[in-house]
Amino acid sequence: MSKRQKKKKSATKSRRHTAKRNFKDTVFRMLFKEPERLLELYNAINCTHYTNPDDLTITTLENAIYMSMKNDVSCVVDMRLNLYEHQSSVNPNIPLRDLHYVSDTFLQFHTDKDIYSSHRIPLPNPKFIVFYNGREQQPARLDMRLSDSYIHRDAEPQLELIVTQININPGYNDEFLQACPILREYSAYVDKVRRYQREMTLTDAVNKAVDECIDEGILADFLKKNKAVVKNMSIYEYDEELHIKTMMDIGREEGREEGRQEGRQEGRREGEILAYYNMGLSIENISSKMMLPVKEIENILNSINNT
Repeated sequence: MSKRQKKKKSATKSRRHTAKRNFKDTVFRMLFKEPERLLELYNAINCTHYTNPDDLTITTLENAIYMSMKNDVSCVVDMRLNLYEHQSSVNPNIPLRDLHYVSDTFLQFHTDKDIYSSHRIPLPNPKFIVFYNGREQQPARLDMRLSDSYIHRDAEPQLELIVTQININPGYNDEFLQACPILREYSAYVDKVRRYQREMTLTDAVNKAVDECIDEGILADFLKKNKAVVKNMSIYEYDEELHIKTMMDIGREEGREEGRQEGRQEGRREGEILAYYNMGLSIENISSKMMLPVKEIENILNSINNT
């Protein structure tokens, strides 16, 4: 069996294992769905000093129409809307995803108002943030623009959306993390899991990281209260993260082997489609994730399967 076949077999086995899991939430969402913690995060991002959680309105979409998935966390304070996403992988389509999220969120502000009225409907000022803690090297901060995806580059795009990616890995944005102890401690917990993964199984790494964090006072109360749930969530999250990375690597390799004329970019796109397909996603969900027509997804998968 070739090296590539062994890798694919292992990834397929991981997919079967992952598919049995029922944990749809994440540790990040679980942490920041609490108003007190979310207000702390809001203050750190906006350099504000709100102290009353009642000043905050949570607007997280529990089941956004787009991609049939949740956005991570969003809230409004003083008519300022903050949408927060957490990513362990680099995703240049975050501005497009946030465009869908903010559109759905804005609906909440005019459901009882007539948008054809001569009176202007007030909307909260939006701000889009992605907290990144993946393994791939990224700058401390990075602005991603919706216009970067446009086929034609205009000097002044008529529709723009800017997402600021903040690297929360240890050694990045330390001053910002000091202003939000919960996020800093979450980053420390993730770092422990990642480091221990290098020398032991994922389950053992998560168990050791959780117990060590409790002993060191890192997210201690949260972990004591939710120990079993957090362990299960973490095992799912990092198992899925490794699985996606493996599937992407396989897909890119197979895309390159096809020798398509579009070169590396085309190979990456086909690799991503194949990865999602092997994870068990429907063609419709892949179409939503990739922002490609269903027919194009079908043609690409047929082309791969027939080679």
